Amino acid sequence: MAIETQTRSASLSGLLNKQVANMGVLYIKLHHYHWYVKGSGFFTLHQKFEELYDEVAKFYDDLAERMLALGGRPVSNMEETLKLSSLTEAKGGETAEMMVKQLADDFTKVADELRQGIAQAEKEGDHPTADLLISIRDALEKHCWMLSAYLGNNQSEQP
Repeated sequence: MAIETQTRSASLSGLLNKQVANMGVLYIKLHHYHWYVKGSGFFTLHQKFEELYDEVAKFYDDLAERMLALGGRPVSNMEETLKLSSLTEAKGGETAEMMVKQLADDFTKVADELRQGIAQAEKEGDHPTADLLISIRDALEKHCWMLSAYLGNNQSEQP
């Protein structure tokens, strides 16, 4: 059984580690947005960004701990995190609308990447990893919908 776990770890390690890096970037970006949001949506967004960084912190830890349980080594410094992540950090000077749009784009990108990880985990019979990735993907997809609705881009509206 230990050999099977090591095999899964080698196959899923890159996928999981990219998501650890993504959560690290999101965690910092969400703090930046929380601290620097301005405008008429301040109260709403300031609170929402805090809720999101708290949730992302849990995802960050859960993904890293899953990697460790599989014998992997999650990325744990900023230089490697930025190299490995498919997301970019906040640049500064974003408007509230730009912040929301960037987060919706980031969550969409991560949800798409998680689909690949779910497929790989299921292919390898690693149901706990697939379940973890599914739960994170589901949460991010819901946030994408809400952020899009905030921007007035609700895709479910009928013309």
